[in-house]
Amino acid sequence: MDQILLYCRQGFEKECAAEFLDKAAEIEVFGFPRLGKQSGYVLFECYQKGDSEKLLKSLPFNTLIFSRQMIAVVDHLSDLDAGDRISPILALGSQLPKCGSLRVETPDTNQGKELLKFCRKFTVPLRQALRKRNVLLERESDRNPVLHLCFIASGNCYVGYSRTNNNSPHYMGIHRLKFPSEAPSRSTLKLEEAFHAFIARDDWDERLAPGMWAVDLGACPGGWTYQLVQRSMFVHAVDNGTMAQSLMDTGQVKYHAADGFKYEPARKNVTWLVCDMIEKPHRVAHLVGEWLIKEWAKEAIFNLKLPMTRRYEQVTENLYQLKKLLQENGVKFEMQAKHLYHDREEVTVHIRRIREIKKTSAK
Repeated sequence: MDQILLYCRQGFEKECAAEFLDKAAEIEVFGFPRLGKQSGYVLFECYQKGDSEKLLKSLPFNTLIFSRQMIAVVDHLSDLDAGDRISPILALGSQLPKCGSLRVETPDTNQGKELLKFCRKFTVPLRQALRKRNVLLERESDRNPVLHLCFIASGNCYVGYSRTNNNSPHYMGIHRLKFPSEAPSRSTLKLEEAFHAFIARDDWDERLAPGMWAVDLGACPGGWTYQLVQRSMFVHAVDNGTMAQSLMDTGQVKYHAADGFKYEPARKNVTWLVCDMIEKPHRVAHLVGEWLIKEWAKEAIFNLKLPMTRRYEQVTENLYQLKKLLQENGVKFEMQAKHLYHDREEVTVHIRRIREIKKTSAK
């Protein structure tokens, strides 16, 4: 069985499948997707034996926009006996790599949520049994693969594994965050998750440092500004709406009643540009590109609102045009995009301008 199981947001199965087909073809792996409407997952069938492992090793997970997790499937177990679900799983031990941790999961759907209590309860006895069979290490390790069981019904699950250097580190591929009660809107979680998704924790002290200046286009009421203020940054908040007074009272926010597409920073000392404007995605992408070309900011996180149809094709085109714009203007950059858990009908993009290091000839 050579299959890849992909988790995704419910309702985005087609986008997840279309993207994976394209990415797999780029490394010369071919197959076809199986997907159910509103299922919250996609099953990719590889044509060639060994291709599922090739995908885990060669297709960078962080290049996938719509996939929350990428798992090589070892078997699909159905009609499991409620009195003994463990034995059929143990029987697969010889087909599994030695794993460092276990995740008993379910798709992120309403039906799946009903299984979560069972999944958590089942994890403890299964972990003990797997360790006795030497399928799972005695102590958790991030050097070994992760063993996944994805239950789509109480007696029906996929068994597989992911590589810790090429997967999501989160249960169900979801980075859950607690909403801060003092934040002006729930949109604050989108920017917080983006920081976790796109910036390595070891780089936070340097790239999300206190005292930096940031610009928030379409800031009101201040959900994204809140995240910047919490990191002791100073923020130019640009919008024609009303900012939360609690943010203005910090003394870290300068409010500009202006159109985000026309605003220009008076001083070129901005590190971060963030933008969550409800606007046509190609306009937002072009705007961010112009900021980086003019060196008005060093890094940007912004959202591209998705259309009702052809969502994957549209976001791919928007990102292609942005890359083309930057390349034509000689800008070196690195870029990532992700349909985050706290996103809905949008994709979050991170882009960072890279300065070339000039080489000096040895004398």
